[in-house]
Amino acid sequence: MGVINNIWWMLVLIGVMILIHELGHYWAARWFDVHVEAFSFGFGPRLFGFRRGETDFRVSLIPFGGYVKMTGEQPGEDGGEDPRGFLAKPRWQRMIIAFAGPAMNIILAVGLLAGLYMNRYPKVVGSDGAPTIGFIEKNSPAAKAGVQELDTIVAIDGKQNPSWEEVTLTVVGAANREMPMVLHRNGQQIVGTITPEIDELTGVGNVGWFDRHEIQVGALSAGMGAEKAGVKSGDVLVALDGVALRSTAKLHSLLKEGAGKPVQLTYLRDNKETTVTVEPKLTELDAKTKRYLLGVQLTPRITFVSLPFGEALQESVRQNKRSAGVILQLLRGMVERRMSPKSLEGPIGIARLSSEAAREGFATFIGLMAAVSLNLAVFNLLPIPILDGGTILMLAIEMVMRRDLSLQLKENIFKLGFVFLMMVVAFVLYNDISKLLPS
Repeated sequence: MGVINNIWWMLVLIGVMILIHELGHYWAARWFDVHVEAFSFGFGPRLFGFRRGETDFRVSLIPFGGYVKMTGEQPGEDGGEDPRGFLAKPRWQRMIIAFAGPAMNIILAVGLLAGLYMNRYPKVVGSDGAPTIGFIEKNSPAAKAGVQELDTIVAIDGKQNPSWEEVTLTVVGAANREMPMVLHRNGQQIVGTITPEIDELTGVGNVGWFDRHEIQVGALSAGMGAEKAGVKSGDVLVALDGVALRSTAKLHSLLKEGAGKPVQLTYLRDNKETTVTVEPKLTELDAKTKRYLLGVQLTPRITFVSLPFGEALQESVRQNKRSAGVILQLLRGMVERRMSPKSLEGPIGIARLSSEAAREGFATFIGLMAAVSLNLAVFNLLPIPILDGGTILMLAIEMVMRRDLSLQLKENIFKLGFVFLMMVVAFVLYNDISKLLPS
């Protein structure tokens, strides 16, 4: 039942992505009076559909993708002499048609987040100030660089006065690359450098520092230590064995060091501090990970606010711009062989993420949909033959040369792009399966 649930939510997720993407191509083609023969959701044999005007709207057997079939779309095929054929149109019109699909995915990503932020924008309590370090892992790049708890980050990799989110996004895409940074400590500025290392689990950059935030209790696990000690949802955790808690990661580190010994947990409720004794329990999180837990779901303390349309749209554009930059940094890191491609998710990974997001609620699922839509747009705009970006690149080259590339060259480029794309598909499937197998 779990597998079926994963597949269902994945189909819902990618179904919207495919529909929006192909509608972009379709509407642009119709705007320039290109003859559209078919609009297909999926590949392979036609299952069912309907005809409206000159276009066959169909659902095909393989649901992982879709296409808009335009007359004379490829050199040498039937319909190449049709004045309404794709190749009969000026290159600038063909470029707009190719770009329209990814553009619709970008518009969808921006629109989804803007709509979400108008109703439910998560704001971390105390996030308005400069990003402050709440915890540093031992022997991490941050520790080796001399960073200390309560340092504030003034600049990193050339970015001045960054938010914590900008700091995180910068680190993620900079594995094995030295970055300049400026810290503020006790009224003084500390200038230094830091080199993120690759996180073995995620395959992205990590320096081992965590932001300072208040730790709020979400759900509690029945029968676990926290519930037995009287901790309730909404409590704010203040200290563990007298050590101030400034980050969720700090709590996990202290529990690991305690190796299951009872701890003195101090929490804040209705502006009153209470200290109780809690016994951690060694809990198996998955086949590879065990951790001492108190039985609470911990999150940074956040408040939800509704942003006006203008602010919601602005924040959505800012967030999508940052995310697109991270995607490009990750791809660059992989090409330069500084980063592992483990972070790539294929159909199996997307199915798992879709189901998890659906269980967490509508807002989480919409956030995931926006992220996937942006990823699809960026991937399709890469200058790879067979993708929209490859088509745009070849049209741009022809516009500069003021003549068409040879038919044989185009066919060879198309075949090369197809082989490359199949290799990528095979790799992400292998990557998905390997993540499911025990180490």
